[in-house]
Amino acid sequence: QVQLVESGGGLVQAGGSLRLSCAASGHTFNAYTMGWFRQAPGKEREFVAASIWSGGNTYYADSVKGRFTLSRDNAKNTVYLQMNSLKPEDTAVYYCAAQPWGSHYYTASGYNYWGQGTQVTVSS
Repeated sequence: QVQLVESGGGLVQAGGSLRLSCAASGHTFNAYTMGWFRQAPGKEREFVAASIWSGGNTYYADSVKGRFTLSRDNAKNTVYLQMNSLKPEDTAVYYCAAQPWGSHYYTASGYNYWGQGTQVTVSS
């Protein structure tokens, strides 16, 4: 059973930074595509970033490109999301997700394992 546990959320002022962590267990970490999604109140869960297990490519949503950086430490079975220049519209619950394929990394339905989420609130 794959388990994902996020941490690092909190309250930050606009322009500030946060780093989210997602610790994974129960699977061969470096064989899984790892993604970050977020969901604001009243909105659908949306893609933020993903690291593809094969080839090492990383993809970002246009809304976070240049501000957010996804990295993974396969030795620690952990994936990170460094978030800089945060904006109030980044406020959401952030979820870590995993899937063993590599396709459809940009859609929530492409993932079969999810963490519990961590709240990120950016004040103006």
